[in-house]
Amino acid sequence: MAFFILSAVICLLTSFNKYPGHPKPPKIRTIIIDPGHGGIDPGTHGLISKEKKVALEISLKLGDAVEKEFPDIKIVYTRTTDELPGNASTVGQALLNRAAVANKAKGDLFICIHCNATRQHAGSYYMKKVIGHKKVIRYVGRGKKRRKQLVNEPVYRSYLVKNMRVGTETYIWKADRSGFKEDAINQKDEGGGEEIIEDADSSAGNKANAELNVEAFDLTGPESKIRAQLYEKKFFNNSALLASFVEDEFKKSGRESYGVKQRDEGIRVLQATGMPSILIETGFLTNKEEEEYLNSNKGQDEVVQSIIEALKRYKENIENGNSGATVGYR
Repeated sequence: MAFFILSAVICLLTSFNKYPGHPKPPKIRTIIIDPGHGGIDPGTHGLISKEKKVALEISLKLGDAVEKEFPDIKIVYTRTTDELPGNASTVGQALLNRAAVANKAKGDLFICIHCNATRQHAGSYYMKKVIGHKKVIRYVGRGKKRRKQLVNEPVYRSYLVKNMRVGTETYIWKADRSGFKEDAINQKDEGGGEEIIEDADSSAGNKANAELNVEAFDLTGPESKIRAQLYEKKFFNNSALLASFVEDEFKKSGRESYGVKQRDEGIRVLQATGMPSILIETGFLTNKEEEEYLNSNKGQDEVVQSIIEALKRYKENIENGNSGATVGYR
């Protein structure tokens, strides 16, 4: 019985409709757009803005652009106002709510929008530079052993440094945190998701796949784990593919790009969503000019257009059966 279920799972993941006369449905039906931060969680600060505001503005424009470019795709936002998703009272609960929205909506793609920052102050900051030394007397020792000592001390000069860091980078989840992704995939309703069923009525084999719904699986059993691992590998490759396209489009538009990355500690919201998922750092609010750019209509429109161009390439790629292509990431 276990062998039959496992075989059916593999068939479910690998069967594609090749029969003429049956139109191929779009594999991306729902995109989740997640504006970072919100409410009590402002994110990073620039000189004139907060991350939560800029991320929300870009996200809403991105959703509008996706609806115009891909009218058949449904857009779901994790938030549309200056509140944490689900009116959460803590950042931790908000992260859970973001993932819950995505999984409940049966999303095929999760795009999280953020802004970046350096550790230094926004705009400019002071640094110290040694410009020489001077001899000073210092007392060392205690009691009868106390004595004077001539020492060289550095002489510092403070000077103002402009915060020059600019550019974009896109994150995917950390591969060695995959257990969380498997859980998210299994928790997601079987009725949606990327490339699960091509056309349930096209053949007897696909009809059998359609009947193999979530009730056929013990979500704690080995078959379910194997199924999740198969999807997880596919979702990881697709996440890296889309992230690579996003950064490539940013570079084409003249932006500095730091490429596709993974954080050592992982990114919780990417690991908790049962679908391909990326987090886009759209630029540095700590750089005066880039902050102004990200707050302008021109800048936001260009960021959105770069993501749209990446989505076009991604959608065409996976719908032509080329998902999982090898791309580079750090």
